Amino acid sequence: MMPTRKTRLSAEEVARFHEDGLVIPDYHLPDALLTKMQSEVDHLIAKNPDVRPEALSGAHNPWGQSAKLVGSQAFLDLCCHNEILDMVEQLIGPDITLWGSQLFCKPAGTGLAVPWHQDGQYWPLDPLATVTVRIAIEDSTPENGCMRYLPGSHKTRRLEHHEITTESNMALRQQIPDVDELQARDDVLYAGMISIHDVYLLHGSAENRSAKRRSDYAIRYMPATTRYVRDPEFPANKMASEHMNYINRPLWLVRGVDRAGNDYRFGHGSRDAASA
Repeated sequence: MMPTRKTRLSAEEVARFHEDGLVIPDYHLPDALLTKMQSEVDHLIAKNPDVRPEALSGAHNPWGQSAKLVGSQAFLDLCCHNEILDMVEQLIGPDITLWGSQLFCKPAGTGLAVPWHQDGQYWPLDPLATVTVRIAIEDSTPENGCMRYLPGSHKTRRLEHHEITTESNMALRQQIPDVDELQARDDVLYAGMISIHDVYLLHGSAENRSAKRRSDYAIRYMPATTRYVRDPEFPANKMASEHMNYINRPLWLVRGVDRAGNDYRFGHGSRDAASA
């Protein structure tokens, strides 16, 4: 008899998320699914040679979207994986909207750093509410530039001051200055593990100067009580307009009902593109 898979957060794990702003559940992606996604990562990178592998935004959209690539149905199916949604539901409730994802793939030896920041600085959400599920497609360790975070920094429920950075080794152009990194923890994940973190959590990562590639897939879920704002004058939309068009991004209601008046038809294309 096969052992029952653990696909729910324990009470202790839920408490840790609320206390630290991040939790690494006792969970592992099914082996067959992990192997499939490792192949999908290689395929996505090969399809998009003109996009930095740390900036593969929208891999879940098989029709192309507001970013610079066409994703695949396999990534969308992963975002809708019930085991992941069960854990997300425990943290944000039964009404769940998938609104974004990004593959952070740091090549061996040349992977860019991610400066200290808060995710919500970049996003057109009202009210600002999201959890990010980070799935390690490959091992993510201090040696190859895993994510680092400041536990408890989410509790202020406010966005800190971000400054523009022009450093060439950075994957993002905004950063929070003067972060006390002595308080930081490493989000160490081995292939198939996940972490879940809060939208206000301060986090970043170092360059990858190791001989081993790092690839994490970050999926963004918001409670369906939050509205995705398409107004071009909304600060996050204006800020992102140089690199991507948030206004045209499609949404998926992956569980429950919408309670914020979001449009789940906008931006969806032909499923024929999924086989491209």
